[in-house]
Amino acid sequence: MSRIHIIHENAEWTAPLLRELDAVGAPYREWHLASGAIELSGTPLPGIYYSRMSASSHTRGHRYAPELTGCFLDWLHSRGAWVVNPRAALDLEISKVAQYAALSRHGITTPRTVAAAGKDALVSAAKTLSGAFITKHNRGGKGLGVRLFEDVAALEALVRSGEYELSVDGVTLVQEYIQAPTPHITRVEFIGRRLLYAVRVDTSEGFELCPAQSCAPEDAFCPAGQGATGAKFEVIENFHHPLVAKYQRFMSAEQVDVAAFEFIVDAAGRPYTYDINTNTNYNPGAEARAGVSGMRVLAEFLVSELARWRHSSSRSHAA
Repeated sequence: MSRIHIIHENAEWTAPLLRELDAVGAPYREWHLASGAIELSGTPLPGIYYSRMSASSHTRGHRYAPELTGCFLDWLHSRGAWVVNPRAALDLEISKVAQYAALSRHGITTPRTVAAAGKDALVSAAKTLSGAFITKHNRGGKGLGVRLFEDVAALEALVRSGEYELSVDGVTLVQEYIQAPTPHITRVEFIGRRLLYAVRVDTSEGFELCPAQSCAPEDAFCPAGQGATGAKFEVIENFHHPLVAKYQRFMSAEQVDVAAFEFIVDAAGRPYTYDINTNTNYNPGAEARAGVSGMRVLAEFLVSELARWRHSSSRSHAA
């Protein structure tokens, strides 16, 4: 039996999608890749595969889940499997440097950023920037490692104290701080490379902007859990922006099917894109107020992809 095969490492984040797949009667199978083995001479099970692997998996004790998923996707591609958010999307998910390089190729403006490995290099990198700056993990997710510094001395003091946590992949970014007129950023959601909606996100309480409902109480990096205000995420009605078309062209060229892009606008009205999330979650409060459901649209998209796979498969067998 052909199915929608869902690759992930976080059951809580995946549960809302499974509920929607159940609601539409879609057949599916989960592949929880926190650990496991791959028979490289084997044949994939029939159906389509959808990768929801997260860059923050190591914060849940799944340190090598992205690497295992990369192996799994490589194997699927070698067998000609139909993959939604294939290996190219995973590579973007787990490296902000890869994101910025790809965005630059498509003429999408990003903040000035320096990548550094090692604490001394991190401090040296900060000295090349003027004014306030942000540090963040190259392999992030959930705003990991995002801190705002007014000057290099503040960063150096924290680094020397031994309390600064480096990125799990060893690469930390130092990035110019974009001062917005109001404490907000915009997150633009796409499913099947089509605009779903844009969300206005309040950043007044920090930069950790995971919109998922199911955040562990001890997870200080996910503000959508306890303590988050209901208006932190608001769906923007009738959203129009020149970046939408650019993001869609980016997704087509970079083999990304489902993603969210985040951008900030400075006082002069210039937009800077600073994050791509290919393991997108949707804020239920904001969606309820707007009368939309990202997970329902995602489930319907996956069902349509499975139908396309079945049609393609039947034609191949007939030939």
